[in-house]
Amino acid sequence: MGTAQRRDGLASAFDYAAAFSRNIGWLTREEQARLRTARVAIAGTGGVGGSHALTLARLGVGRFTLADPDRFELANMNRQAGARMDTLGRPKAGVIAEMVRAINPEAEVRVLEEAVTERNLDAFLEGADVYLDGLDFFVLDLRPPLFEACRRRGIPAVIAGPLGLSAAMVTFVPGGMSFEAYFGFEGRPPVERALRFLIGLAPAMLHRTYLVDPSAVDLEAQRGPSTGIAVELCAGLAAAQAMKLLLGRGPILPAPWSVQVDAYRLRLRRTWRPGGHRNPLQRAALAYARRRLARMRQSTAG
Repeated sequence: MGTAQRRDGLASAFDYAAAFSRNIGWLTREEQARLRTARVAIAGTGGVGGSHALTLARLGVGRFTLADPDRFELANMNRQAGARMDTLGRPKAGVIAEMVRAINPEAEVRVLEEAVTERNLDAFLEGADVYLDGLDFFVLDLRPPLFEACRRRGIPAVIAGPLGLSAAMVTFVPGGMSFEAYFGFEGRPPVERALRFLIGLAPAMLHRTYLVDPSAVDLEAQRGPSTGIAVELCAGLAAAQAMKLLLGRGPILPAPWSVQVDAYRLRLRRTWRPGGHRNPLQRAALAYARRRLARMRQSTAG
């Protein structure tokens, strides 16, 4: 039992079993106890990463490793759970850690207010049972070594990306298809990596039909629109996947499967791409994406 300090200065007793009792039914008491001791590592705690952490905290996950070198700014308000007027300028990882502890004062949270790099990968992943990717879309150089480190350690790794008003998810499991085999980043320039990441996450591209201002997308400048709706959809998908991985039950559909849920079009699409980026359908989708990107460049230039 621990204690949490209320803003009015009154101390209130915290009881884990009572706090998460409404989970029971969808979880057994034994499963809830397992989540209490599970550790989830999250790199990036601004958009999806922050929402991942808070959703899992309310599920009763008791241990976290959070890493993010950035601080909250005004442009984060539309989608990042920790972005408020009173947190502007504060470290993202530290704010999310406080929010997790405000939900569960017993939570054990390691905080790295620095970027995850190849140098500190092992320390970041130490003790993790699952890794959830919360990195910015354009952090493409780090992902291959990070996912390879998860693979070496036998840690399942989940990407849930916010696209339009949709969430797209790909999961990598020990012994399954690797990140590189699925996306094919090696030796590719940054814009091509971005296209491969986008098409790999969401081969169905359910969100493509309702982009109303193409000028907001600029892969060269590493800029693109995002919504809080998509971020919260991602948190639901990723947290459910993490729960299943931690408890060893329920369908997983790892890579070369991907899943996209679109709230605008009210559609769900599951896509299977055996061979990953070498799959003929995936190659065709990439060729289409390159042509579409070229047309977008021409229209904005004109």
